[in-house]
Amino acid sequence: MDPSRTDAELVRRPVGYWSWATYQAVVSRTRAALAELGTTQPQWWVLAQVARAGTPRTRAEVSGLLREHLDTGPEAMESEIDATITAGWIVQTAPDDRLSLTPEGRTFFERAAAVQDDLWKQHHAGADEEYLTTMQVLQRFIRNTGGRAWHH
Repeated sequence: MDPSRTDAELVRRPVGYWSWATYQAVVSRTRAALAELGTTQPQWWVLAQVARAGTPRTRAEVSGLLREHLDTGPEAMESEIDATITAGWIVQTAPDDRLSLTPEGRTFFERAAAVQDDLWKQHHAGADEEYLTTMQVLQRFIRNTGGRAWHH
């Protein structure tokens, strides 16, 4: 896609709008692709945290890691964890409330991970160097405005 403005014009455009528009496009595309599989983006986060953990995490650990993602909040994450359990993808073991994937959950996770990989390739097509620069600039904007992102 060609820029809609010259470089001199683009440098004066509001980053808040363009970062919001990018967020809307990427998150909408991601959520639509996951919905086609029968899941939500927060449920994907739960599956990924459980599937990729070196040792099984507790429910509180998974919820704590994810509750700040896109302003989800603790109540919503608890509900999303419950949904993954109800779907049969994850089991919660007593007495320590550790979460682990079921065989069906592993299969579903692998399908969803393949979709996420395809989306990543679409988003990054021909733009790895620019992506790195963009991420560095956005992090600097967050620091410059006194903001805080989940990775800080």
